[in-house]
Amino acid sequence: MKGELNRSIKTPGAILMGLGSIIGTGIFVSIAIATQISGNGVLIAILIAALLAIFNGLSSAQLAANHPVSGGTYEYGYRFLGSYFGFTAGWMFMIAKSASAATAVLGCIGYLFYSLNIDVSHTTYILTSLALLIIVTIMVSGGINRSNSANKVIVSVTIAGLLSLTIASLLVNGFPVEPIKNALVDTSSSSILYGAALMFVAYTGYGRIATLGEEVFEPRTTIPKAIILAMILIVFLYLMVTLTALAVMGSEAFGQTVDGEAAPLMIVAQSLSIPFIGPFISFTAITAMLGVLLNLILGLSRVLLAMARRKDVPNVLSNIHPKSKSPVFAVIISSIIIGLLVISGDVVFTWSFSAFSVLIYYSITNLSALMMPKELHLYPIWIPFIGLLGCLFLAFWIEPVIWISGLILILTGLIWHNIALRLQSATDI
Repeated sequence: MKGELNRSIKTPGAILMGLGSIIGTGIFVSIAIATQISGNGVLIAILIAALLAIFNGLSSAQLAANHPVSGGTYEYGYRFLGSYFGFTAGWMFMIAKSASAATAVLGCIGYLFYSLNIDVSHTTYILTSLALLIIVTIMVSGGINRSNSANKVIVSVTIAGLLSLTIASLLVNGFPVEPIKNALVDTSSSSILYGAALMFVAYTGYGRIATLGEEVFEPRTTIPKAIILAMILIVFLYLMVTLTALAVMGSEAFGQTVDGEAAPLMIVAQSLSIPFIGPFISFTAITAMLGVLLNLILGLSRVLLAMARRKDVPNVLSNIHPKSKSPVFAVIISSIIIGLLVISGDVVFTWSFSAFSVLIYYSITNLSALMMPKELHLYPIWIPFIGLLGCLFLAFWIEPVIWISGLILILTGLIWHNIALRLQSATDI
């Protein structure tokens, strides 16, 4: 049907799409950031974040299964909570994920130049990043099948690299028992909760499965299954990679790796002194960042598509290309927003800011699941209830300057939405 997306993604493709969104900036950067804050307690932070992510994943799964359209929580908020909640979800998603995508672009190019031992000027760094963004934008605008095929290759290479790092560490150091014993030593509960908030963002790529709901085959069964299986795989992978890093370097040294220009896991690989493992991890990091960028542009463009359909943004962004079945205009605008953030080069507090924005986004997800009619619930009501409380709780363990800025942006968005509603009402009269 004209104006609709093609349902071509089945369970394996949906799992890989979720993994492609999760395995990237989170595992290659945020683990080290969380370790710097939480020390050995990062293992507890990872588990707390994983538990909350599972509750959120189940809420997202039942919402997407019953309401399988592009837009994710933006659409769920509108349907079950009203326009202000729906708009806030879309607004938070666009802010958080645009910043994350810019970080992925800059990170990918940074890894590339570092692995080649090439020193470049800031201008060259930015221009190369923009060139990469243009290439990935063309790929995404070509349609979901092309993007999904590329994603399968990227995820496969990334997982192979991370597993090789873990296996190499096991062969050299044995099973990492010491980091597990030290998980509760010299670590405060506040630092663990802060670390959990940062790590939560590293899991939330599973939401990409839900935002692509209109393109998933048999969404009522495929979406829940894909989200749950993706989460099981990623929790195992995060724990193994973190244990490997702690066993090889120790928590203090590993946490300090984010202070330099090198990628944390590249330093871990180099510390093992095993031939070829360093370059392989470097290549893995680059492919992972590409996977993150690919999936973020997909997710951002689909939310922008949904917002255009409701006239929260210009309606032209809702157009679907007749041949590629892709929202080309929405893809291009999403990439322009990312490009502006790339040009700024200011990613100092991007990850923490993304954490707050994403936690607010998933608070609305859980609230939407709570407000669904009882006959639509796939899981017990306490699942979205705990998810809601957990998201709101962790959001305010982040530094005050971050969440205060986030609240200001939410207020700004709501003012804009109110004006747009008034203008729309005046036009309809």
